[in-house]
Amino acid sequence: MPATPGTRLVIGLGNPGQRYANTRHNAGFFVVDELARRLGAPESRKRFKGEVSEARRGGEKFILVQPQTYMNESGVTVREAIQWYKPDLSQVLIVVDDLDIPFGELRLRQRGSAGGHNGLKSIIGTLGTQDFARLRVGIGRGKNATISHVLSRFAPDEEASLPTLIASAVDIVELWADRGVIEAMNIANDPANQPFSAPVK
Repeated sequence: MPATPGTRLVIGLGNPGQRYANTRHNAGFFVVDELARRLGAPESRKRFKGEVSEARRGGEKFILVQPQTYMNESGVTVREAIQWYKPDLSQVLIVVDDLDIPFGELRLRQRGSAGGHNGLKSIIGTLGTQDFARLRVGIGRGKNATISHVLSRFAPDEEASLPTLIASAVDIVELWADRGVIEAMNIANDPANQPFSAPVK
């Protein structure tokens, strides 16, 4: 099934199940959930070892994907979704948490290494390329060991600001769709243009 020119895949990474539902590592899921709400997407279906929903925004179709394989095998779902919809990689955006970015900040990149993120590592290994855009949602490094931190819940002050951060991330997704990754990066990553960031540092 070839993708139409206006088809975009937005894939948010996280871990399935109630145990991980509100943890930092699921920031990608939160962004896709909010994007689905904003687009009025129908309830997701189980496909490609993930949860998939389709919605329209203007003349474009958005395919919203949440892998249900656990973070370390995210590439399985991403590969199957890409093989089915056949988008150009420029039409694919991966949304992930990032503990090296302070909570409340966002970074958009056109390509790059996994940066220690196991979900990105799985996708790069499965696709055999680093050439896909990724939106990193800052969750902060914290004082605990890495694994404990990413699987922990947000602190109360962070929890209060989380809706603003997630809504800002969805703004960036829409900016990417409307203006392309380069212009979206120039705007979203510029410290002078921080309507996208929550006020928590």
